Amino acid sequence: MSLTIEEFGRLVAAKRGSRGIRAAAAEAAVSPATLSRVENGHMPDLKTFAALCKWIERDPREFLGMERNEADEGAGQRRAVVHFKKKKTVPMETAKALGELILAAQRALRAREDLVGR
Repeated sequence: MSLTIEEFGRLVAAKRGSRGIRAAAAEAAVSPATLSRVENGHMPDLKTFAALCKWIERDPREFLGMERNEADEGAGQRRAVVHFKKKKTVPMETAKALGELILAAQRALRAREDLVGR
């Protein structure tokens, strides 16, 4: 079960609690403006996403629709890796479609490895 970006924002806001935005942002190693945007449901860039997942103590896979399994922990595991240029806004439909594409690519890599062997 994956969590949505809105749920991610709520978890970030809950972690901040009654602390001021500046203090919480400093602790999370992001800017106050970025922390505020994420709390309001905006999708962060990859670096910010990783920092905030670490700060709220949640596995990023929970938000990406990926399940943790023992094979993921193995040495030499091939993965689909994607980097995006930063844009000020990305429509939610685009973000969801890109996420589905990334997950499909990862599933295809795993299926290929299972057929061909590692």
